Amino acid sequence: MNGPTTMTTRSTTAVTAHTIDPDDIGHNTTDSPSFDALIAARLSRRNLFRLGVGSAASAMMLSACGGGSDGDPVVDPTPTPTPLAFNFNAVAKSLADAVVVPAGYTASVLYRLGDPITNDVPAYKNDGTDAAATYDRRAGDHHDGMTFFGASSADKWDAAATARGLLVMNHEAITPLYLHPTGQTAVGGVRTVAEEVLREFYLHGVSVIDVKKSGTTWALDKASKFNRRVHTLTPMTITGPAAFSEFMVTKYSPNGNATRGTVNNCANGTTPWGTYLACEENWAGYFRRVTATDNAKRSAKELASFSRYGVAGTGRELWATVTPDTEDNFYGRWNTEVLGASAVADYRNVSNTYGWVVEIDPFTPNSTPRKRTALGRFGHEGACLGPVTVGKPLVWYMGDDAQNEYLYKFVSTKNWDAADATGGLAAGDKYMDDGKLYVAQFKADGTGVWMELKLGLNNITPSYAKYAFANQADVLINARHAADAAGATKMDRPEWTAVNPKNGDVYLTLTNNSARALDTTDAANPRYYNDPKGAAKTAQRGNPNGHVVRFADDNRDPTATTFKWDVYLFGSRSTMAKDINVSGLTADNDFSSPDGLWFSQAASGLVWLQTDDGKITDVTNCMMLAGLPGQVGDGAKRTITNISADGATTKTQDTIVGAAPTSSTLRRFLVGPVACEITGIAESGDGKAIFVNIQHPGEEGTSATDPTKFGSHWPDGGTARPRSATIVITKDDGGRIGA
Repeated sequence: MNGPTTMTTRSTTAVTAHTIDPDDIGHNTTDSPSFDALIAARLSRRNLFRLGVGSAASAMMLSACGGGSDGDPVVDPTPTPTPLAFNFNAVAKSLADAVVVPAGYTASVLYRLGDPITNDVPAYKNDGTDAAATYDRRAGDHHDGMTFFGASSADKWDAAATARGLLVMNHEAITPLYLHPTGQTAVGGVRTVAEEVLREFYLHGVSVIDVKKSGTTWALDKASKFNRRVHTLTPMTITGPAAFSEFMVTKYSPNGNATRGTVNNCANGTTPWGTYLACEENWAGYFRRVTATDNAKRSAKELASFSRYGVAGTGRELWATVTPDTEDNFYGRWNTEVLGASAVADYRNVSNTYGWVVEIDPFTPNSTPRKRTALGRFGHEGACLGPVTVGKPLVWYMGDDAQNEYLYKFVSTKNWDAADATGGLAAGDKYMDDGKLYVAQFKADGTGVWMELKLGLNNITPSYAKYAFANQADVLINARHAADAAGATKMDRPEWTAVNPKNGDVYLTLTNNSARALDTTDAANPRYYNDPKGAAKTAQRGNPNGHVVRFADDNRDPTATTFKWDVYLFGSRSTMAKDINVSGLTADNDFSSPDGLWFSQAASGLVWLQTDDGKITDVTNCMMLAGLPGQVGDGAKRTITNISADGATTKTQDTIVGAAPTSSTLRRFLVGPVACEITGIAESGDGKAIFVNIQHPGEEGTSATDPTKFGSHWPDGGTARPRSATIVITKDDGGRIGA
């Protein structure tokens, strides 16, 4: 092959450091052991139907979680006769304002911020003047986790479909600078243009779009009845143990069983009955709660809850400051302060209605999404479905994406009945509203334990010193406190997870942790180091480059309460010392800040790894790599020597490291434009098209009106404002992607 293929946009020679993500801010002040590894797996419905719901549904299946869709059996019924091998040459690191893919591949823009999803909405002007009322029928911002649901000509779900499907994706957040004529309008900390805020309401949430292939080109069908936006104003039903509790009562829902909207949806999940799970991550920062005036009106328990989740301040986008408010409190419901005589008179409890897994039925456009409280409330990165076996419980694995947080799993009370495979949201009521919630603890010997979060167990009692739990609804709403009480292991930002369909191993990306200290390393979080950035050699200490942990539940049973683990990969520059570049990465596969993670279903055993990086962006933009991993236990014990910031103190840390990658088992496939995050991945039924999201290009721009200060002009080029977008990647010879 010749050189790489580059999507056209301008080049750039310098980038500045990424802004701080809300994920980077931790709210865990407990002294629980540090916890870095955990799990997550989701069976995508696809293979349940591919094998046949009736007889084959009894086979154990796992999804390739973490960004995509559809799952495969734990062990392939017909093993591939020859080992997988990459069908591309490694792409070099790049600072170009472009998407770079290998020679022989083409990346095309499919769905951009502001693109209409119906025929009655005009084309996006991309200058901030488009009418706010049209944004409920436009693409949102910050495209993130997504799933491809193959669709038949009869408008039914068809996992094997190769030329049509419902592409469902999250819109995590916004880059306000590029959304309005001159950026956000605020005077004295008050948003004064209601239309701007309404536009931002719609730009969060979820897109459901019908995409079709014609010849070699994929496009959105704007006439489809399935096209839909779910956003911050969409009515939601609250279900499970926390529904109807006193903690959920608001002016909008005096009964405590409803709320409006979803926000900061990051990674995703699926169910074996054909629905999509949107997960609420950094929701806490959107709410206004001025502690100087509100604290005196709150109980000690309420203050402890707010502190543990970070509900304080004026609100991330100042949404609550708009006046006058609407009759339905579009703006005021973002104020979670005590303002009325009781909870039914204000929104003092509204933040409790966020932080959940949200179930959406993409094939039923008029259905009301449901927030599943049995799965716990925290900063959900994703919700991955594990093995599905007739007569056995269903299992979802969920990470809490913030520094020093935990990873959880939910096990249904009801055993799986294949007759529910077409049950839609009613099946969700059956399996997702009743079950056990667990949190993980990693041991130094390479084993781990799941601890149940239930009132009366594992120190979760009314007498727990830091939070007096009242009932199981209280435990679930304050799942972080419950996990603290149980003694879960703190970890370096648990993000996306994926399951290797060849052997069932579960992979978890641990993006980074600037709060990791020399004296707080442990086996699963073994590194403390400095990665100097740029010509100024700016210090970046802790675990700035992150790592990937994998584990296997004992007996390959995801309902087990024990597991074994090791570290698959350590992020690092290739030039770093061996105790930092533990995986021996080279110029063709070095990376930092792993985030998105997903196994191909068409090429069983091929993993895609995506980055959300601000640590090595002095040498490359964010990227996507392809890997062919082995299995848990294929490496050995390793001792790492960490050095203090002043160089005066060393500490050795034992860990368990998987087999080192080679150029044949890990290589760079894609590099994105300036200041973007590569995230979200899904695949057509034949693996000949993959869908990838390019999030917030140019987010470090400094002007809404001066094109020279936009930071990026991708994907439209010229002097255009940058836009988050979904791309579709195909192989020029029509073959399968990657391997």
